[in-house]
Amino acid sequence: MVRHGALGRDFRRLWTAYAVSAAGSAIGMGALPLIALLVLDSSPVEVSALAALSALASGVIALPLGVRVEYRRKRPVMITADLVRCAVLATVPLAMAFDALTFTQLCAVGILQTAASVAFDAAGGAHLKALVRPEHRLRANSLFETTNWITVSAGPPLGGLLIGVLGAAATLVADALSFLGSALGIGRIREPEPAPAQRPAASRTGRDIAAGWRFLLGHPGLRPLFLNALVFGGAVMMSSPLMAVLMLDDLGLAPWGYGLALGLPCLGGVLGSRLAPPLTRRFGARRVLLLSGAARTLWTVLLPLTPSGALGVAYIVTVDFGLLLCAGVFGPSFTTYRMAATPDAYMSRVGTSWSVGSKACQAVFMIAGGLIATAAGVRGTLLLAGLLCLASAPLLPWRGDRPASGTVPAPAAEKAPSPRTDSPSA
Repeated sequence: MVRHGALGRDFRRLWTAYAVSAAGSAIGMGALPLIALLVLDSSPVEVSALAALSALASGVIALPLGVRVEYRRKRPVMITADLVRCAVLATVPLAMAFDALTFTQLCAVGILQTAASVAFDAAGGAHLKALVRPEHRLRANSLFETTNWITVSAGPPLGGLLIGVLGAAATLVADALSFLGSALGIGRIREPEPAPAQRPAASRTGRDIAAGWRFLLGHPGLRPLFLNALVFGGAVMMSSPLMAVLMLDDLGLAPWGYGLALGLPCLGGVLGSRLAPPLTRRFGARRVLLLSGAARTLWTVLLPLTPSGALGVAYIVTVDFGLLLCAGVFGPSFTTYRMAATPDAYMSRVGTSWSVGSKACQAVFMIAGGLIATAAGVRGTLLLAGLLCLASAPLLPWRGDRPASGTVPAPAAEKAPSPRTDSPSA
């Protein structure tokens, strides 16, 4: 096993900064739809539309941002994105303090927060690839994944407690402050960044955006994984706001119980992310990627069978634990593969294309879910979402000629620089 020290001091600084922001985001998880339900008395359609509009509109902003990020140093982009997220989230408790909060403001906050998150992720993936040696990337991604699941396990119950004691605005204050802490932490990283890719003289924004999409859709391994992510992620996000309606309305949970039901299953993600490196050593990267990707599709279809009362809460926790255990194994395996498969000069554009494509697809699924729930009910819509999750499994790259690692050469005009080999290893 790779020791944490082998990843270097700057990795630990980055990891700590991520842990701070992840903890704040976990405490504020679901805060916007919860505020829409509890403070503004929004309908299920409006709750679904809140998430969907955020994804669609932020995609329009984020696509050109991905090109700009590609040709800039990544650390300043990450710090700026954190500060933007801090500022926009802080407007919600401020508006609530003056009894001026509106559904339109929640939508605007969701849009700006999501766009900043896409920009941060696009820069962050490229930054991590440059900071960590190739042989340590699975371990690094596993640590990030573990941190994410730990914070998501503890954050929602704490967020529910804060809502019960201090009100819904408290979780957003914690989330905003966490992004400020992340920005300060990233600013402490000392390793000089490699020079960003040089933008070709004849380059145009539209052409650069299209180049990222061409690479993603032309790669024999990334393309099927992307299609799988569209269907699986869309189906899961279709069910997500409806689960809030099911637990708060149908099961009558208090906010703290809702937070507990969200948080406890994430221990499965913690376990899965810890298992990813040893499973990969034992069975190989390709087999772990495919089997964990298929296994995570089996669980959502069970959610419509949720019984009422306390048994229903235990049932939801069990089903979600199984789903997140499989997702926890899949996450670092997939992230490490995508790093290896994408040349440095394409990292930000591929990451942005992936995020925007996924979020746009999720928005369509969430809007459809809200509309279908109006006609077929929450449980009927959850059944449809579960069947769509199952349908995503055949889209994984099962064919043997689709490699589990490797790269597709970038066009000559934008040839990727050689991977860094001088990252600190002690």
